[in-house]
Amino acid sequence: MIAHYLEAIYYIRAEGEVVRSARLADWLSVSRPTVTVALRRMTRDGMVRINARKEIELTARGDAAGAAIVRRHRIMERWLTDVLGLDWVTADAEAERLEHAVSEVVEETLYQALGRPKTCPHGNPIPGHSTMRTNEVRLSALKPGDVGTITRISEVAQREAPPLLQYLHDRGLRPGTRITVQEVDEIGRTMQLRAARLLTLSNETASKLSVVRSARPRPGRAPAPRRPPA
Repeated sequence: MIAHYLEAIYYIRAEGEVVRSARLADWLSVSRPTVTVALRRMTRDGMVRINARKEIELTARGDAAGAAIVRRHRIMERWLTDVLGLDWVTADAEAERLEHAVSEVVEETLYQALGRPKTCPHGNPIPGHSTMRTNEVRLSALKPGDVGTITRISEVAQREAPPLLQYLHDRGLRPGTRITVQEVDEIGRTMQLRAARLLTLSNETASKLSVVRSARPRPGRAPAPRRPPA
């Protein structure tokens, strides 16, 4: 289904990755010849173009179509979690089923009824209503002593590793959670941090979380010694 390709390209690009046929095949769990056939059709329909480096790019038309799918998906996720109380993983799977059947009228009505949310439950922006923060960094980039607040969980983690999404949710690593990095082990490629409790994450897992750093407090000045009276 072409919509799945548009959505996948939109997600992969949003994470700063280069989109190529092999990456799409892995993401969608299809063969490379299948991707080639789909891309030919999408190129013919003016949805994508292939540049000189064999990278897949969305045209303006394709970008608009991809953004519409992602917008519906993330609004449905908010409804499924905030109103129906579904967990992250179930909500993501159900939203994927519903996103292609929801009309623009229902989408807009839900968006308004939900209080005009800016992000999905995992902190990712809703296209047309918000954008990525410009001051985000990957959690894996933080150093010992750094403090930050989790802002979002990569869409890559959501789509390629649902168990990881559940793992993060169960350990309280959600948007809005404040964390402090205790230790970074460059040999074992792990990071120890404190949220509600002390946790150890692999650098690979930490790279799936975005945070906004908090400024480190400046050391206070020692009071000037008082002069004895003359």
